[in-house]
Amino acid sequence: MATSTPTPTPTPATVTSTTSSPTNVQTALGKTVINDGVVAKVAGIAAREARGVFALGGGAARAFGAIREAVGGVDQTQGISVEVGETQVAVDVTIVAEYPLSLQDVADGVRSGVIQAVETIVGLQVTEVNVTVNDVHLPSDDVAETTEARVQ
Repeated sequence: MATSTPTPTPTPATVTSTTSSPTNVQTALGKTVINDGVVAKVAGIAAREARGVFALGGGAARAFGAIREAVGGVDQTQGISVEVGETQVAVDVTIVAEYPLSLQDVADGVRSGVIQAVETIVGLQVTEVNVTVNDVHLPSDDVAETTEARVQ
């Protein structure tokens, strides 16, 4: 009677944070270095393009972003945090969603867009994309911002 040995269960790969060192890919023709900031920027651009995303980042990040935009710059990584390993990446995204869209649908759109962009453009496997909905933007917020002050 032959006994079979149990097949070992593969352990999931872990994503290690290497925020100070770039991702290196060595090929026969040379080495490619992708900085973590590039991964965050690709994820940020993809998240902004998702349907129902009004803005990225929390309140303080958006306040700094408004100042930065007034000076003439846009931070594509606002609201994005990445943990990059050698072949994998995990992404955390903080968004402001548009009302009255389904928050779960908006988060799912962000998640799929970020995964597709990072895997296609950067070439790293995305292990997870955590989406935090920090606020909901109401159409009436735009009206309040565009009305003039009563007293000048």
